[in-house]
Amino acid sequence: MGKLIQMHYRKMAVSAVLLGLFHWFKTPAGDPMLLFVGVGLVVAAIVVNAFASRKASASQGKTSTKGIVISIISGVIMSFFYRFVAEGMTTNFTTPEAGKLTPYSAVIIFSIGLFLSNFLWNTFFMYKPITGTPVTYKQYFTNGTARQHLIGILGGLIFNTGFLFNLIASEKAGPAISYGLGQGATMIGAAWGVFVFKEFASAPKSVNKYLAAMFALFIVGLGLIIVARLN
Repeated sequence: MGKLIQMHYRKMAVSAVLLGLFHWFKTPAGDPMLLFVGVGLVVAAIVVNAFASRKASASQGKTSTKGIVISIISGVIMSFFYRFVAEGMTTNFTTPEAGKLTPYSAVIIFSIGLFLSNFLWNTFFMYKPITGTPVTYKQYFTNGTARQHLIGILGGLIFNTGFLFNLIASEKAGPAISYGLGQGATMIGAAWGVFVFKEFASAPKSVNKYLAAMFALFIVGLGLIIVARLN
């Protein structure tokens, strides 16, 4: 589980960088110097995280190259979704433009699309997993406890609530900065991988400096993205 969370961290961080740049070039908002420096620090955090993962894997006789590559590809793919949401959503929430979505209707459409596509992608990766053995839908219901399923549903509710607030904030902050700030969730994911699932518990002590640098770079990068909108 810890490795999956670190892969998720890299994927979300890559998507935050690319999506932030796409939106800024389309609709500039905030101080460009601070914004790009902040984005650069997030990129540096991704690189440091990759170094930490490779060093930890090497100490166990494994390689993390596959996970890093998959994370980057996933981040690139994911960087396109917010753009389409933003372009289909009005930027004036008090007097919505005809034919465009509000944040509330956008989240409903997004949720429906996510729910339906889940049957395709979840099924594919259940039977053709990137790592581990294949699982079936029968195992999903028989091996998973009610508590585990409820935790998954709660996670979805938390994500969608945060996503709704993120869309609402984009009216004032701009899509680039709004999405960038939303990646504070990525930092929480990385923290869970390190402190809860203890992915690096068996890694050499030297890896700790990489992890500390990763957190510092990501936090400072997000801080600069916030300040960029205030200038």
